[in-house]
Amino acid sequence: MNTPAPLQALLDREAIRECLFRYCRGIDRVDEEALRSAYWPDATDCHGAWNGSADGFIAQALQRLRQGGRRVHQVNNIIIELHGDVAAVESSFFALQAPADAPAKRTLLCGRYLDRFERRAGEWRIAARTVVYDWIEERARPELAYSDAVLFGARQPVGGVAPHDMLYALLRDVRDVHATDNETIP
Repeated sequence: MNTPAPLQALLDREAIRECLFRYCRGIDRVDEEALRSAYWPDATDCHGAWNGSADGFIAQALQRLRQGGRRVHQVNNIIIELHGDVAAVESSFFALQAPADAPAKRTLLCGRYLDRFERRAGEWRIAARTVVYDWIEERARPELAYSDAVLFGARQPVGGVAPHDMLYALLRDVRDVHATDNETIP
């Protein structure tokens, strides 16, 4: 049965948005599986000083991210232009970063991901990405160097990296319940 074209376009757009969100999760939670699932294995990425394969970008990003620090990425204003199995996608992003080697330095980056998405075997992923930077602010924030207990106080739990972030416990719980429910269906 064929899906009507307007419904298929909605499904395609949602799949592309989910992919963008997986990318943000992958970076923020240092989740290699989520990060790699956003790109095709032969994808390219022009990302600041990096201009090459997405695989190379992921490898160098994970090496840096695994050293620690804080980061939050959000995407919005996602505009998707579909053309069959290819899409041109512009997404605005906000990224707050405090790297491990300079925890008291906060950087706010704003810009756009300009992505060529491709649908292969029914799945949408990034085939080529160019990051365009529209705004940067760097500020000294000495309190960011404090421990989580001091910095956040009673605001617990605090975000972490995979698999220790609370998200992964939630996913395990939901997946376990779903698997148990499926086992009891005759």
